[in-house]
Amino acid sequence: MFYSLHSYKLILLFSGVMDYKFINTEYLDSVSGGDSEIVREIVEMFREQVVEFHNEMKSFLEQKNYLSLGLLAHKAKSSVAIMGMSDLADLLKTLELQAKEGKETEKYQSYIDRFRNDTAEAVKELDDLVINGIKKS
Repeated sequence: MFYSLHSYKLILLFSGVMDYKFINTEYLDSVSGGDSEIVREIVEMFREQVVEFHNEMKSFLEQKNYLSLGLLAHKAKSSVAIMGMSDLADLLKTLELQAKEGKETEKYQSYIDRFRNDTAEAVKELDDLVINGIKKS
């Protein structure tokens, strides 16, 4: 079977040869079929979502609107889970459950900080994936 250079890069990329700490490329591979434009669109949507989620989380925390914070953590959990960020998804599940009940409020800021830091690193990895891993030949 013959593969173009572009196809070979995608095979290497999605076979786990390129090692990323925060993201798992299996989802991107499954939904994009290796199409770099679809990957770019997914990455851009993720980038926009995580910024919006972070800003809303900060706002809900400042307002002590814990129920809304919990509901938002649930939404954010889905976005990070599809990028393979299972540890962060678990943390957001914890935030969701605690915030909905208004329990352990002193931990919420650290959860939000971790969300910001991990998603910022994930965006860097996704940018690398798009720029270096998926170039049209």
